[in-house]
Amino acid sequence: MTNIPETGRNPRVQIRLVVIQVLVLSLLGTLGGRLWYLQIREGDAYAKEASGNHVQQVVQPAVRGSILDARGVALADNETRLVVSASRTDLLKMRDDGKAVLTKLAGVLGMKPQDVMEKVRLCDAQTPQPCWNGSPYQPIPITDEATAKQALQIRERSEEFPGITAEPEAVRRYAAPGQANTAQVLGYLSPVTDDEIQQAQDTDSPYLRSDQVGRSGLERQYDKALRGKAGVTRYEVDNLGRVIGEAESDAAQPGDNLVTSIDARVQRIAEYELNEAMKAARKEFDRNTGTTYKADSGAVVVMEAKTGRVVAMASNPTYDPNAWVGGISAADYRKLTGKNSNYPLLNRAIQGQAAPGSIFKVVSTSAAVEAGYDFDGGYDCSSSYSVGGQVFKNFESANYGSINLGRALEVSCDTVFYRLAHEEWKKDGGMSGKNAKDYFYKAAHQFGLGKETGIDLPNEVTGRVPDRQWKQDYWEANKDAWCKTGKKDGSYVEKIAYENCVEGNKMRAGDAINYSIGQGDTLVTPIQMATIYSAISNGGTLYTPSVGKAVISADGKSVDEIAPQSHGKLPISRETRDKMDAALAGVATNGTAAWRFQGWPQDQIPMHAKTGTAEVYGKQTTSWFATYTKDYSIVMTISQGGTGSGASGPAVRNIYDALYGVSDDGDIDPKKALLPTPQKTLPKVKTDGTIAAPKISDDPVKDQQATDEDEYAPIDGQEQGATVGNQDTGNRQTRRRRRGGCPGDRRRRTRRMLT
Repeated sequence: MTNIPETGRNPRVQIRLVVIQVLVLSLLGTLGGRLWYLQIREGDAYAKEASGNHVQQVVQPAVRGSILDARGVALADNETRLVVSASRTDLLKMRDDGKAVLTKLAGVLGMKPQDVMEKVRLCDAQTPQPCWNGSPYQPIPITDEATAKQALQIRERSEEFPGITAEPEAVRRYAAPGQANTAQVLGYLSPVTDDEIQQAQDTDSPYLRSDQVGRSGLERQYDKALRGKAGVTRYEVDNLGRVIGEAESDAAQPGDNLVTSIDARVQRIAEYELNEAMKAARKEFDRNTGTTYKADSGAVVVMEAKTGRVVAMASNPTYDPNAWVGGISAADYRKLTGKNSNYPLLNRAIQGQAAPGSIFKVVSTSAAVEAGYDFDGGYDCSSSYSVGGQVFKNFESANYGSINLGRALEVSCDTVFYRLAHEEWKKDGGMSGKNAKDYFYKAAHQFGLGKETGIDLPNEVTGRVPDRQWKQDYWEANKDAWCKTGKKDGSYVEKIAYENCVEGNKMRAGDAINYSIGQGDTLVTPIQMATIYSAISNGGTLYTPSVGKAVISADGKSVDEIAPQSHGKLPISRETRDKMDAALAGVATNGTAAWRFQGWPQDQIPMHAKTGTAEVYGKQTTSWFATYTKDYSIVMTISQGGTGSGASGPAVRNIYDALYGVSDDGDIDPKKALLPTPQKTLPKVKTDGTIAAPKISDDPVKDQQATDEDEYAPIDGQEQGATVGNQDTGNRQTRRRRRGGCPGDRRRRTRRMLT
């Protein structure tokens, strides 16, 4: 034996070494495979993601374009406010994540520290409002109502407020010039939603998370033009979010400006007169219900008869669009949308629909002539008309004997139209409807009823023409409910339900008779009727109503005029139109509206009118008043307001007095006339992008006298090379201003306001 150990390995150790080698090789193989997968197969995707993680963008919102009236007065513009913002990136570099700085800032701003801290936290699924929903790399606004003193404290002690800025910024303002609110026409803004960002990302106008979007009115209709293009600066950041360099930058492009056909002075008077008419109606006694009229809502439209351009459009109840600026509070939102709000956000000029009553008779008159009835023939205007045991009465049971269709319009004789409609119903086969020509229903469609007018405002409603097809569709949708609740010998409502169950799809005689005077299931909107009466005024052309007049780029190099467009002609001959025109003039001189136009200079400015009082089951009557001159048509309606001439008549007369400068004794004073002829030119604009807009106060006469010295550019005068600038004026008090009243009684209130 020897003392020298053996040189061979222990078999057990050798096995362990082999196992370790296999494991090492396996790990290396796995790592290599994973690296191949990440770098080769998925390399492009991860490279793109990594690039995105290290490039962040800061958005500089574009200045939104102004909305101006026809003379250049700002209806919606931007005011400068001191905005205090915090840089979240800078705050997170601090040991306490900036809590001490935010607490000190809260003391300067007079806010609670918790409120300030909540504003700079980022929104996610678990974080409720308030929180920041934009990019974490851009300044987060704390308040947009800082005072000059607060801003100076922050800026002069910048070392105590690292990451905090106090800078002037442009914020939306609804100026209400001369107290012309114009709320439903203008609309309002609110932040863009995630869904909208997603839907618009592949369009030519994508949204940024910082964008404010038009939600109604002109703000929504012309949002793309008004919004402009936000500026974006892209920064390179490390994995801790620290900025290490600037990648690229795109400058912000301000939005275009919208010039409208609205005249702020006329708008102010239209709003005031509508409101006063409703207040006056609430003092009147309703014999049918034994209470005073509720007059719960209303609308008025002032339209250029020869173009369809809207000079004024008021809806009541109304609201202050400034409530939405900077975010609406929960309490204000409930006031505007709750069950007891009466929905002031609705623009009842285009979204309020009701039975038109007798202002619909211009449609029935043209239908009767088209059906072969002589306009100048004799028709019995008896006090009542009976069909199948049911008696249909004239208003206050008036009896005028044999009259022609013109006189039937003047005195608004229901029974003349009852007879004509009933006779045509029988010719059309009665309830069977065989070989029905349906002149009365076709005429309504040809006048543009039952469909949108096409006005450049969103969410317009169509109204309703209850023809045979509508009857069939409506019956199929509701017959099960009618049959379930109807009783042959039950209450009035149950009897109606029973009749509808059995024959609700049939055109009954009573349906045709009620329809002929704008009752029954017929529904129209004020904008539809203003379009119709404008067409009668201008010779028969149906113009598409419009509010926008021109879009002007912020740099002044582009002026895009919005020209008037027609969408058809009235289905009447020139002879019939002329006879209807004369009859409607007779309404204002010796018909149902004559008492409202006493002293009117008819020889100088021929006035035409039609009154309407529509009955609504379960409610008080709806007041309608439709009028026109050679220049304008004005239509007003008041829900549950009483008669047409009684409730709406005085207000419409006062608007005309203001337009033409008509005094109590019928004289015309050009110096007091706000707009004796429609505005045909665009406001003159300067080469620096500002507008030479006339000043407007609460005294429309002074405004009109100032206008005499104003200069205007031709509406097609792009050669002027001017533009409308973004208005940067006003203060916080203006945006909170509410409309005030004018002194004076109902008879003289507008004249006193003008003198």
